[in-house]
Amino acid sequence: MNLNSFSRHATWMQSAGFFAGLLLAVLYASNQIITGDQTQMLYKGYLGAYQDTWLAFGNAASAVGNVPGSLSAWIVGFPIMLWDSPWSPMVAIIALRVISYLLFDAVIKAVFSMPVRVLFMVAYWLNPWLLYDSTIYNPAYLCFFTALHFWSAFNLRDKPAFGYSFLHVLAIGGAMQFHYSWPVLAVISCYLLYRKMAHPNWAGVITAGVVLLVSLIPYFQEYAVNEEISRESDRYIGYGAVHVYPVLKAVLYWFRYSSTLFSNRIITDVTFDWVTTISWLQTVLQYLWQAVLYLVGAATVVLSARINWASWKAIKPRIKRDTAIENNQQWLLLFAVATVLAIIVNAMLSPITFSYWHLILTFPLALIPLLVKAESWTQTMPERFAKGVLALAAFFLVVNLVASHDSNKYSYKVDYVEQVQQYLSDQGLTR
Repeated sequence: MNLNSFSRHATWMQSAGFFAGLLLAVLYASNQIITGDQTQMLYKGYLGAYQDTWLAFGNAASAVGNVPGSLSAWIVGFPIMLWDSPWSPMVAIIALRVISYLLFDAVIKAVFSMPVRVLFMVAYWLNPWLLYDSTIYNPAYLCFFTALHFWSAFNLRDKPAFGYSFLHVLAIGGAMQFHYSWPVLAVISCYLLYRKMAHPNWAGVITAGVVLLVSLIPYFQEYAVNEEISRESDRYIGYGAVHVYPVLKAVLYWFRYSSTLFSNRIITDVTFDWVTTISWLQTVLQYLWQAVLYLVGAATVVLSARINWASWKAIKPRIKRDTAIENNQQWLLLFAVATVLAIIVNAMLSPITFSYWHLILTFPLALIPLLVKAESWTQTMPERFAKGVLALAAFFLVVNLVASHDSNKYSYKVDYVEQVQQYLSDQGLTR
């Protein structure tokens, strides 16, 4: 397929890919294996919906206690109040994913050509990095807050606006009530302010701050009397600053998110028992699967690193405060620079070594250098670009179909609804 044909069918391909992503999200959700990550969310949501008890804190973090606020309870409980089904909170997650895609696409549409919009649809909406978190646990909500933060910042690049400023701060505060990776968004905002890349309306900022503080009053009250939600870590804030590996690993995730080197949970935990019961054939298939994903993943990580290095060289002269930003592509690349800086700062401050889900809110932003480079590819090698996008979509489809049936977090042998109903029965959570 040449680029002209690709462009003619771009709208159709974007729509088809969007609906394919919806179906894949539902497939993942229906095959999710319920563990402690999900039961924390389910317990808070059903406790609120069934017994009108809304806990003032979120999920327990790896080392530093529960995240603040009751938003994670309401995001599960309120849909259940509207439709009493285990599927209602999953529909809410998918709906937030749809909104996140539309927010990102609104920015992509303003900056790039239609073929690159199709690439973004594939690279974000159909990506296993996104779809593999189609479960009821707190990191699954984070890309929505990243999208809201990114979209509102883009709309503040020229002049202040109360609504966009309010939503920008609300995005940071909302992420804070789900996961301790929220400071990444805060550091990005600080750089935007320093670099004069966004012009906040301070009334909107202050109003959002007041709203967030009021929403956290129940948490502060609970924190004063409940020692269990303030668990101390055996490490210290700033652990990453005196160790090389935590920071290096965090930065490497930036390159992985724009590659196909997915989580080992997708690559190494596939059994293929749904294909054959012959043990040696299962082993052969497992090794073939791992070889393909590791080889393709390694090649795309190298490509990602080269693209990022070229992007850094191109944007480096613009990182200082008083240099002009000539176009929206430069603005996006500076946003990517701010994100890498935020990752480094947070890795230095964190008492733990990050895993992929700790930084998953940066996954969509890691695609920015790829999209900027892809715009030039549509001119310099249009046919290879078109074929590459289609090949990537096909590759993602295969990986998603396998991972959603047979991986560390998903299995075709389980039923999501039955697991939730059994959990509710075990906990005695009834109306």
